[in-house]
Amino acid sequence: MPEPEGEPAGSPPPAPHQRPPHRGGGLLDAPAVRRWSALALAALGRAREDIDAINVYPVADGDTGTNLYLTMESAAQAVEAVFAAHETGATRPALSDAVRAMAHGALIGARGNSGTILAQLLRGMAQVLTTPGDEAHAAHADGPLLARALRRAADSAYGAVAHPVEGTVLTVATAAADGADAAGAADCAAVARAAHDAALAALGETPRHLAVLARAGVVDAGGRGFVTVLHTLLEALTGEAPARPGPRPPGDLVGPCAAAPADHTPGEGPAYEVIYLLDAEDAAVDRLRGRLDALGDSLVVVGGDGLWNVHVHVDDAGAAVEAGIEAGRPHRVRITHFGAQTATRPDAAQPPRERAPRAVVAVVPGEGLAELYAQGGATTVHARAGEPPASGELAEAIRRAHAHEVVLLPNDPELRHTAAAAAEQARGDGIRVALIPTRSAVQGIAALAVHEGGRRFDEDVVAMTSAAGATRHGAISVAERQSWTTAGICQAGDVLGLVDGDVAVIGTDLTDTARTVLDRMLSAGGEMVTLVLDDEVPEQVADLLERHVRTRHLAVDTVVYRGGRQGSPMLIGVE
Repeated sequence: MPEPEGEPAGSPPPAPHQRPPHRGGGLLDAPAVRRWSALALAALGRAREDIDAINVYPVADGDTGTNLYLTMESAAQAVEAVFAAHETGATRPALSDAVRAMAHGALIGARGNSGTILAQLLRGMAQVLTTPGDEAHAAHADGPLLARALRRAADSAYGAVAHPVEGTVLTVATAAADGADAAGAADCAAVARAAHDAALAALGETPRHLAVLARAGVVDAGGRGFVTVLHTLLEALTGEAPARPGPRPPGDLVGPCAAAPADHTPGEGPAYEVIYLLDAEDAAVDRLRGRLDALGDSLVVVGGDGLWNVHVHVDDAGAAVEAGIEAGRPHRVRITHFGAQTATRPDAAQPPRERAPRAVVAVVPGEGLAELYAQGGATTVHARAGEPPASGELAEAIRRAHAHEVVLLPNDPELRHTAAAAAEQARGDGIRVALIPTRSAVQGIAALAVHEGGRRFDEDVVAMTSAAGATRHGAISVAERQSWTTAGICQAGDVLGLVDGDVAVIGTDLTDTARTVLDRMLSAGGEMVTLVLDDEVPEQVADLLERHVRTRHLAVDTVVYRGGRQGSPMLIGVE
């Protein structure tokens, strides 16, 4: 996988939560789809809490932003998998490969009402961009084809919802398609800009269609999420970020709005949300729609070609699952009670074992560090180089810790949105989760060292946060190519010394570079140095660095750990 220009030269390939480079052009091709999926994931991560806060329709359960993020996370991972599969070959993914993967990833990972509709919007676009015999099978799509894709997206989303309501994401998507049609441009960027601007305007009008939004003084949460996705499509095509989506700050009053016939009172309606993937034929799905429509509301069925994602709100969750069994093979069944916001599976008959009072879950880059964290009582998630854990993996680790209260240590600034989404999922299961934004494994070590399960949760979190914040973090890496850095131009093979995430030193020898980094980090003071060495670093390097600290920085202790194959030759912490 090609590395992005402008990133630290020793950094891993771009992951779904990172921003791939823009290489120009207003045409939609496979690399542009890759940029789009990564940018959309990052933008939804930033907007997640704001969108959650304005979620009042169809159920005021405050999870629209989280569901959109989780859906796009699955879509972005599918796109990255396509590019990874082509790494060793002579060909690059085609546009059809990328958009098909994005749509399929969203389909299998769709969460909630909003995520399910987003999956259908992406599927509608893919249907146009991958039509056999169409010009989409060339290297790129032009403006008219993108406009047709946006129209198909809006139409297919309306068709997937049993009872479409205006003032929702459906209205915003239709406005985007109208704007794209009116643009009449050959350039994809111009079409995307027109679609984005029209959707943004329609978003501001959603309270005039939906009374519950007008009373709450907010715009539609799902619509805002889709504007965010269009915003990043434009950015992927042009390399320029337009004005941030949302005509008003989240939660601000939208002003006087005309009352609309549609209405909804939070707390009313069916008690359960039921979601599952379904393997079934088209005819069976048509019958299923009628059966589920009679059982509840908010029915959305998306997909095709034998694989479907079913979403419905009902009072009888068992009947909704039975209807799926009659239609085909339901799997990945998830049932959420709106009152308790706890997720279960219909076959859960075993009484749960007693939970521990508190646990720590940490992301670690190597086996040696995993063992070290486990000795401190933490549940660990292994982060492989270039393959960061998804939010579902982190949420599963939180559940696996089986505690009433969990402290989550992501140990990577790029995982902040992923970790926040995982924490939100776990809170839906009734687990109290505190996320400490540790930026390195050495900060996590410092936090774990002061963890005390016997004190109050808030006090423990404050103490761990303070310990992590008081630890400066550094690393030694090796440049993989020539690149600009904050310390100047480096060449492939140069040794890079990073301090707090920025390249501070460019050297040729690992030990000498590490000495320089230590001196810089200790220039502001420090009481303890933590060195975490990759297994390939000779033991004598640790001895030389310990001796350097002892002779140059009096009263500073040094502790050395072996991190296994951790991706970087050395991690450094100064407390």
